[in-house]
Amino acid sequence: MRKRKFVAVMLAVVLPLASYLIVNSLSKGAVAMPKRYFYDTVLTVTTNGREANDTQWHSVKPFKLTNQFGKKVGLDDFPGKIIIADFFFTSCPSICPTMTRNMKRLQDAFRKTDTIVRFVSFSIDPVRDSAPRLKAYGDRQGIDHDTWFMLTGEKKEIYDIALNEFKASVAQEEGVDTGFIHTEKLFLLDKDRVVRGWYNGLDSNNLDQVIKDVVLLNMERDKKKKRNLFRK
Repeated sequence: MRKRKFVAVMLAVVLPLASYLIVNSLSKGAVAMPKRYFYDTVLTVTTNGREANDTQWHSVKPFKLTNQFGKKVGLDDFPGKIIIADFFFTSCPSICPTMTRNMKRLQDAFRKTDTIVRFVSFSIDPVRDSAPRLKAYGDRQGIDHDTWFMLTGEKKEIYDIALNEFKASVAQEEGVDTGFIHTEKLFLLDKDRVVRGWYNGLDSNNLDQVIKDVVLLNMERDKKKKRNLFRK
């Protein structure tokens, strides 16, 4: 209990401090943004007689799965939001409870700025993880259902999303059977649904890095908005 309170207090302190340090560093032009990991194509474009490469980064394709309230939803229901996601199942006796608790800590850390980020958990055991079971699991973990989708659906579609969209097989430790997506990673998507990071969801020390990267991606979004305003 003391450890949980300590982590919660640390997150509450880290978030504003991280924001300040990032803003301060950005003003000096010295911040490295979270990188993009996968691209679909690299196009050669010509502008004013000059050729340049235009990378088309891989983004998670649209999908519709069933959430904990029995409603068909997808990432499009979170427009303009940064996404933190994981893969789990409710009967998992090992890593999943810890990962969910750490996701909950992140949710709590962003509670006062909950317009920035949303959370998504995909069940890799959709046959047993019905919508009511997901809702009950979320209730036990104390999550905020308004900003966190717990998803079930056809196993083939969920595994396709894990392997081909989130590239979960790459994020897993070497030697893990990719036929069963039981990864301990948390995945970070920007507002364009591009994978911008994965983190050890079992290690509470990784949470501050997730927070920093979310703040950076949010600032990246704001900078794009400002550029678009100047173009008008």
